[in-house]
Amino acid sequence: MRRWNGWGDESITVELPAHGAAFLTAILGVGRPLPNASLESVRARVPAARLADHPLLVTAADDRLKHARGQSLPDWLAMHSGDFGVFPDAVAYPETAAQIRELLAWVSRQDATLIVYGGGTSVTGHITPQAGSRPILTLSLERMNRLLELDEESQIATFGPGANGPQVESQLQARGFTLGHFPQSWELSTLGGWVASRSSGQQALRYGRIEQLFAGGSLETFAGSLQIPTFPASSTGPDLREIVMGSEGRFGVISEVRVRVTRLPEQEYFRTVFLPTWSQALRAVRLLVQARIPLSMLRLSNAIETETQLALAGRPQPIAILEKYLSWRGARHGKCMLTFGVTGNRLQNIASLKQVKKILGDFGGVFTGSLLGKKWRENRFRFPYLRESLWQAGYAVDTLETATDWVHVDSLLQQVENSLHEGLAAEPVHVFTHLSHAYGEGSSLYITYVFRLADSYAATLQRWKTLKQAASQTIVNHHGTISHQHGVGRDHAPYLSVEKGLLGVAALQALALHFDPERRLNPGVLLQEE
Repeated sequence: MRRWNGWGDESITVELPAHGAAFLTAILGVGRPLPNASLESVRARVPAARLADHPLLVTAADDRLKHARGQSLPDWLAMHSGDFGVFPDAVAYPETAAQIRELLAWVSRQDATLIVYGGGTSVTGHITPQAGSRPILTLSLERMNRLLELDEESQIATFGPGANGPQVESQLQARGFTLGHFPQSWELSTLGGWVASRSSGQQALRYGRIEQLFAGGSLETFAGSLQIPTFPASSTGPDLREIVMGSEGRFGVISEVRVRVTRLPEQEYFRTVFLPTWSQALRAVRLLVQARIPLSMLRLSNAIETETQLALAGRPQPIAILEKYLSWRGARHGKCMLTFGVTGNRLQNIASLKQVKKILGDFGGVFTGSLLGKKWRENRFRFPYLRESLWQAGYAVDTLETATDWVHVDSLLQQVENSLHEGLAAEPVHVFTHLSHAYGEGSSLYITYVFRLADSYAATLQRWKTLKQAASQTIVNHHGTISHQHGVGRDHAPYLSVEKGLLGVAALQALALHFDPERRLNPGVLLQEE
């Protein structure tokens, strides 16, 4: 059963271990939890719908409140406080492209706004309704979740856009294939949402980001249906796939997705190695990716994240033994943890591992066997569940991410972390970072920050706004993209022009008006309203 006011399945809980709680208390001070609103009290706040009846619409309070917020920290505060703000007036659950087109025509006749909802995992404000004179319809694609066709010869699969990660993989793996796209939100996020937000999976080093996986599909717009055929390559002008990828529901509704899939690998495993210093670790990862060794993942934690992960592991005695062994091998204070994935056929994997060991050995890398890699794989999608335990302990946790060229990685990391450390003046903030995706020319930076809840929801939200604005401005001022994998949404829209330029933003606005001349599709997302 999906949590109505938080992340994931309500039957799953990830406890904050006592050792981890003591670790955070020593850094941040004692947390003070805020009161949580009940489902009954929120349900009572849902107002009457402003939309006329339609066979595809549901106006029940539970449907509307469960589609009113995503998973950003402002969304989290809204859901736990019970102050949701604006609710959609109705939710529709289409099952075909024809029904989507019917709903678009109906929305126009009703003078309404339409918000496209995939898995509801947005952390940048994509799906939050805004106050206005127009009624709001949220269109959930969850019923369009089937594998419609699998061309095994061309290795192209056609899906409904509402298929979430487990649904995509279970249907493909039953036929011996995989998409290989595993963002941390994999259990809940959807294929259509990955395309619309330009998502990146944890093993993109092997399978590619969604840009490499998206082969074609269909977009339903107020101007008509846009059909994008699949070609292995084409030089016939600008690639129309780029209009769909990253459009975030502003141009239309994705009704069908065709993706490039691969045969299931013969073998896959993950290994963890510790490097003595950040400088050595950074150079090692750059060398590994630029050598084009066929790995599926490189994930490098800086020293503070390494220390934090070991503290939150919840097993102080085995961790103490590990620390002693690492110290004996030269990886002491300041060490950095690197987790890498090896995926492919057995002989290829043997060769890849041999190359990795040689390069990392030259940088003082200490290998620790297979246990830590296995644990990472088992828990790879469980970290967001820790957010609830931290909340109950009186702490807020949020993430932000960017990407930059190698020449700027170290300086950008330091600038962003400093902006967060200093953002709340005397109130401490715990900040740590890992490189989640490595490329030949640069890397992503995935930054997590934890701070104490204030005495009220409003004051806690203000703390978040202060930190988010400081970090975002630092990113765009120091050669970083405002988003590597989370998309733009509302939270990043004010910074888009720094990256795209005024002419680029104007071109995107012209596209939005071409497909949606009456500005009914998710206004304010991606592109700020004039």
